[in-house]
Amino acid sequence: MERIEEIQTQVYNDLYSFFSRFYEEGDFVPQYRYSIRGHKYAIPYNGEEVKLYWANYDQYYIKTGLLFRDYTFKAESYKVIFRTVSAKDELGSNKATKERFFVLDDENPIEINENEVLIRFQYRELSEEEVKNYGVENGSNASKQEKINQRIYEEIKSHLEREKNLGLIKYLEQTKNEKPLLLYHINRFTAKNTRDYFIHKNLRKFLKDQLDYFIKAEVLDIETLENEKFFDKHITRAKVVREIGEKIIDCLSQIEDFQKKLWEKKKFVIRTEYVITLDRLQKWTDKEFFEKALERILSNEKQLKEWEELGFGKIQSKEDLIEKRDSGGVEYKKLPIDTRYFDEGFKFEMLEKISEKYDLDDVLDGLLIKSENWQALNTILNKYKGKVQTIYIDPPFNKEQDADYLYNVKYKDSTWISLLENRLRLARDLLSDRGSIFVRCDYNGNMYVRLLMNEVFGEENFRNEIVVRRGAPKSAMFKQFEGIKSMGVMYDNLFWYSSHPDARYTGFKIAVEKKGGYWSNFYDMKPSGERPTMRYELFGLLPPKNYYWKWGKERALNAVENYKKYLEVAELTGETLEEYSIRTGIRDFVKLEGNSVKYWVPIRETDFLVNNWLDIPGYSAEWNFQTENSEILLKRVIESTSNEGDLVMDFFLGSGTTTAVAHKLKRKWIGIEMGEHFWTVVLPRMKKVLAYDKSGISKEKDVKEKYNEKSAGGFFKYQILEQYEDTLDNIELKENKAIRDLFKDDYLIKYFLEFETKEDPAFLNINMLENPYEYKLKVNLSEVGEPREEKVDLIETFNYLLGLKG
Repeated sequence: MERIEEIQTQVYNDLYSFFSRFYEEGDFVPQYRYSIRGHKYAIPYNGEEVKLYWANYDQYYIKTGLLFRDYTFKAESYKVIFRTVSAKDELGSNKATKERFFVLDDENPIEINENEVLIRFQYRELSEEEVKNYGVENGSNASKQEKINQRIYEEIKSHLEREKNLGLIKYLEQTKNEKPLLLYHINRFTAKNTRDYFIHKNLRKFLKDQLDYFIKAEVLDIETLENEKFFDKHITRAKVVREIGEKIIDCLSQIEDFQKKLWEKKKFVIRTEYVITLDRLQKWTDKEFFEKALERILSNEKQLKEWEELGFGKIQSKEDLIEKRDSGGVEYKKLPIDTRYFDEGFKFEMLEKISEKYDLDDVLDGLLIKSENWQALNTILNKYKGKVQTIYIDPPFNKEQDADYLYNVKYKDSTWISLLENRLRLARDLLSDRGSIFVRCDYNGNMYVRLLMNEVFGEENFRNEIVVRRGAPKSAMFKQFEGIKSMGVMYDNLFWYSSHPDARYTGFKIAVEKKGGYWSNFYDMKPSGERPTMRYELFGLLPPKNYYWKWGKERALNAVENYKKYLEVAELTGETLEEYSIRTGIRDFVKLEGNSVKYWVPIRETDFLVNNWLDIPGYSAEWNFQTENSEILLKRVIESTSNEGDLVMDFFLGSGTTTAVAHKLKRKWIGIEMGEHFWTVVLPRMKKVLAYDKSGISKEKDVKEKYNEKSAGGFFKYQILEQYEDTLDNIELKENKAIRDLFKDDYLIKYFLEFETKEDPAFLNINMLENPYEYKLKVNLSEVGEPREEKVDLIETFNYLLGLKG
């Protein structure tokens, strides 16, 4: 009896020791373990010369942004719901680290209905007064949020006391993990929205392999057996650990496999809208429809207001829509019409009229998708497999700072590698057999990207590692070498791979007319630390908010005088600026161009090496977006690896530079972005590109030949996809007694989730297709707010499922 109890204790300790290596607060997270008795994990290895392996290997990274979803738990007869109702998005700011926290909603924090308690939160920065009141002047973000959570708990408790809801208070004060139940759930809610999550691709196999290794290495290790005379005791112990362990693994993998099924499921298209310029609508539809469309446009206040906000002027009459009249007829302006401002009838009639003469996919210039990018790539895979010629991505670098938009960039190492690996494998399948992909990275992750790209695309498909200018180097780099304590980082890395060693490559085009130099904006993104001496008036102007002038005041004023002297000489001699610079040895020139201050960037001969792109800016600030790639950079990438009409893609779209440049260069394009800046930056930018955007590469001589005021215009589609969290919101469990009786004990361990969600609408319920235009799902169309029922676009959904042309 004593031996049996001893074995039971050992078995319990063994199982606890094993599973605690992989789970933390119910989530699968491999834990780092120090050991004096050897390795704790079995790493799969097949004898490769170099093996790239990381903690989250073979897992899906399922969170690339702050996705604010309802958090619900039961409290006696009540359902308690935590809901984020607003989030502050400081897109225009360039400060690298702005702390945001969950706090109770200012206006209506708590609402109690019959059987429901709704607690509303905001996610935002704190005022100076709030920082003092919460006592969060110092410490890490996590510790600060915990202090705030304690105050939130006390405020909710006080509210319930005022409502005299003593029964609910008593229940919520029960302890869980040594904390009151309510505080425990508040902590989980705030962590859930800011923590990274994963789904294992094959948890059952992984855990069983690890369990086998654990039993051999630690339960039946040689030291234990040498010191033990009762071998049968440890054999029995090992058998019981394996038997119970495998039962637990079956249960855990059922949950994990179900989450994997939800994640991998092709997502529904929730909404599809179109943007078409007025000139294309006139060209592609008949006169009767076009005249009616003009009437509807002129009476649509939302459309007219957007045009005014985009800078196209105030439209009040039909004459305001006309560009010119001549003997050839009437030419209409290239004003972008967005179908979301019109009813469904107008949209479908317009598509029908265009489809009478044209294939929609052939005349569409591009596609924008608002979605988490893995979900979008997985959804469109069947339709676009092998059709993308050039992919360019600038994923968030794996550094510790938060970007100034609601986008989680705390992807350190293994998490960040998983994020990229998941998406790159889908991207590989989308590339044509002669396609190219460019991945931009910096020193935080370039060593991982090269190895990862070798694994996904094959080492033989490595084409080059290109250096891209990121900004001005630190001033210390211009001082004499002696005494320098640190060196500035001048460049990012651009890793270029292809889907085949013979990928198309036309040679990187470096504009000859810029051989001597070019004019660039005379301001920089805010460097680390305050630099007040770099903010001063120049030509009566200050640098844009949160930017600095590139040079100190004395150097800048000298450069202004240098340019004035050059103009005086040039008026007499006709000498070019580069000739003047070479003759005089003067390199600093600053001028005022419109309302912008520009400085002269001379180009050295060494800048023309194929993998040295320091001759052009890597970033831009045209759209006041922190990580905005420059158009001239994308021009070089796209022109050199694709032809007009080819498909270009960016699934970390950011501000939309890739799609903007692709359109100007007459390529087709796909852009994927999940943040709310999809609405505030990307969509407005592409509408301006259609109407004719004069910024960026539009000024280039060779671009003007194909993209100008006369040749602009266009037609693109944009879509919103169901997200993983939307799928979770729609899951409903329905008891299946017949199957339960059939499988008995195994039902809950292995089959519960599979059978009880079989007819769920999230999995395309066939019965609901009897009325396909009324197929609905609960979805959350913005970062914050309440889910609501929306009709699903089944036509577009099936086009993607079956890989059909739209």
